[in-house]
Amino acid sequence: MGSGHRLGELLGHRLGWRFGWLWGAYGTSALGTWLAFGALPLIAIRVLHAGPAEVAALAGVGAAVGAAAAVPLGPWVEYRRKRPVLIATDLVRCAALLTIPAAFALGALTFLQLLLVSVVVAAADITFRAASGAYLKTLLPAEDLLVAGARFESTAWTTTIVGPPLGGALIGLLGPVATVAADALSYLLSALGIRATGGDEPPPVPRPAARPRAGDLLDGWRFILADGTLRPLLLNTALFNGLVMAAEPLLAVLLLDRLGFAPWQYGLAFAVPSVGGLLGARLARPLVTRFGQRRVLVASGALRALWPVGLAFPGTGTGGLLLVMGVEFGLILCCAVFNPVSATYRLQRTATDRVARTLSAWAVTTKAATALLVALWGVLGALLGPRTAIGLAGVLLLATPLLLPGGAAALRSESGAGPEPQPVGR
Repeated sequence: MGSGHRLGELLGHRLGWRFGWLWGAYGTSALGTWLAFGALPLIAIRVLHAGPAEVAALAGVGAAVGAAAAVPLGPWVEYRRKRPVLIATDLVRCAALLTIPAAFALGALTFLQLLLVSVVVAAADITFRAASGAYLKTLLPAEDLLVAGARFESTAWTTTIVGPPLGGALIGLLGPVATVAADALSYLLSALGIRATGGDEPPPVPRPAARPRAGDLLDGWRFILADGTLRPLLLNTALFNGLVMAAEPLLAVLLLDRLGFAPWQYGLAFAVPSVGGLLGARLARPLVTRFGQRRVLVASGALRALWPVGLAFPGTGTGGLLLVMGVEFGLILCCAVFNPVSATYRLQRTATDRVARTLSAWAVTTKAATALLVALWGVLGALLGPRTAIGLAGVLLLATPLLLPGGAAALRSESGAGPEPQPVGR
């Protein structure tokens, strides 16, 4: 408990030892994820000799099917205590990933198994996110949610910086299967950390007396679409995330194949700018304190859309590398401000008895949109070339600020005294 208390006091603002354990659990699993970043495709290529179509299916189909599988889990989570759900989803991910080194040791590993593991992990990820948001809202008062979100964001970018290099070294020493085992272990440690949070969790929402209907699965989407601020925010997030992720594989082709950058240069181009994530996460709370939540949400959401188009213009040599690093730094900085503010805004707009369903619908939508756009941009990249397809994604991203809640009207009204969003009642 003492270490959890010290962790909870880090960065000055005390959130309590229970949050400290939750934060530590998140950091552990995030580090494991980045240690194993790219491990499944690498196993498919090196161990199973999979081709490009199979590798693309592993990335896209696994996420899409996992998102579909998670649809009924949102309402299911709503009526259960969230801490046991968090522990269970960590253990499910641990067990699923451990089947890979076990099958490899027995000489029985197949591509179908990799695909099934990716589906299970994707579905468990979405369920975990839904339950963790609901659990966090019961763990902390509303005024501390932004601080907590900023700490999660800082941790995410820290693990992004250190995880891939460590994972690359581990792959070089022991092979990609070892990094999958390390990722599995991180989920086990995360489960133990969440268990250590202890305390009494408020009882879940009472289950309706009537038997569940198929339409109940859509409650999260109905709530989001009926809310005048959550609806555009979801559309903005799904489109922005999807277009950014759709351009990433094409950028790898452009830099590594067409422009001849070495793999270490490609890794450097994304590791160094991740420092912007730490800076942005630390700036989020002071900016909200000074300018207001909605103003920061709209401004950072608009600014992050300006950067990606620059990724269509790198040339060869040091100049091209510095251009990519500069664009990525600006993009990551703005995203790191936007993400915790957006997450806090979403939790404040959502009543406690709807959080799990809302976050589940949110995660399913963003994952499905990303899978669809990645597949579509793969086709566009083959037809138009990677540089043109990246530029097209960047141009479309310039329009995403129009989907932010309130847009310019929100900026004008912020200084006028419109109240901050409060949780919506039942």
